Amino acid sequence: MGHGVGSGILSVPFLAAHNSLREILLIIGFCYLFNVVMHLIIAELSYNNGGRQFVSCLDAELFSGRLKKILTWTAFIALGVSVIVNVSAFLTGAAAVFRSWFGLPDFAGMLLFYGIGAGVVFIGMKLVGICEKIAVSSMIAVVGILLVATLLSETSPLPSGWHGFGNALALFSMISFSLSAVMSTPQVVKGLEGDTQKIRGAIAAGLAINAGLILIITIMTLLGTGKNITEDGALVDLAAHLGGWVSVIGYIFTLLALATSFWANTLNLRDIVREQTHWDVRTSWLAASLPCLVIAFFGAATFVGFTRFASIIQVVTGVGIIIAYHLSRKRCGRSELVGAFGTLPFQLLVVVCTLLASVGAMIPVK
Repeated sequence: MGHGVGSGILSVPFLAAHNSLREILLIIGFCYLFNVVMHLIIAELSYNNGGRQFVSCLDAELFSGRLKKILTWTAFIALGVSVIVNVSAFLTGAAAVFRSWFGLPDFAGMLLFYGIGAGVVFIGMKLVGICEKIAVSSMIAVVGILLVATLLSETSPLPSGWHGFGNALALFSMISFSLSAVMSTPQVVKGLEGDTQKIRGAIAAGLAINAGLILIITIMTLLGTGKNITEDGALVDLAAHLGGWVSVIGYIFTLLALATSFWANTLNLRDIVREQTHWDVRTSWLAASLPCLVIAFFGAATFVGFTRFASIIQVVTGVGIIIAYHLSRKRCGRSELVGAFGTLPFQLLVVVCTLLASVGAMIPVK
């Protein structure tokens, strides 16, 4: 849940305002079902390889021949850079919140957030799980407060009418991104020790809660702001409608969202580093978290090229994972988690939806 909650959810209402309520509901429903299948496929790939992370799974199932070692290290570096860039953005985002709220310099805000975030991951998965549960529960409570405040204020009609395929595809892209928690899926397999029933339940329930948060935040933002919604983010627009106190709520929600994503990403990268390098846990933790802080100090302006590179890598990796799963399923001759929903037609559906989401991210809304 914590991995999926982030800036993407706050960006959905702007795109939703350029679609009707019918498209909003249909797209959220379809994205939920598509993401459940995709995450279960990824979980089964990890399950078939003893709960290993992505790089180890690709090494075991997809790469072979003389280039096997080179391809494995290339995938390791590419995934590592992608995660590090994303986590660096979380640090700069948190620094902006501390600067706006308490007037702290950016470097102090980054150090403070890094100390809290990396310290939790240093202790291990158990504490990450406890902190994620507290943070997600707090975010749900925050959203509940905002929903009540919105309903008690003057509301606007929800959007209606068909606004074009391009707008629908752009909304599909953002909701797909907001529901994605693929990097945390191997952690589910590992943490639940291969219990297939609990793995399926965790994935279905976690994505359902995130889908519910997307729906509630979107509807209340549309009710509160109407067609005046901007690209500044849902909470900024609600603050303008409800009053300045919402900005404080927005700060809390933003920090919690950044923290949960920070914990999930760095915990996952720590295990990827450990599996690939065979370093001890503390060294792997430092290698996964410290570069994020170093890069963040250079400022957000240096992230543009890296962010585009990271998004491309994630798409390519996603397609590679589906191919690896196809080979893994054939090798094992059975399906413990996905069953019929992991057969070739559904594998192709996941690939097509992933590519469509990537195309949708580049389409301007009208």
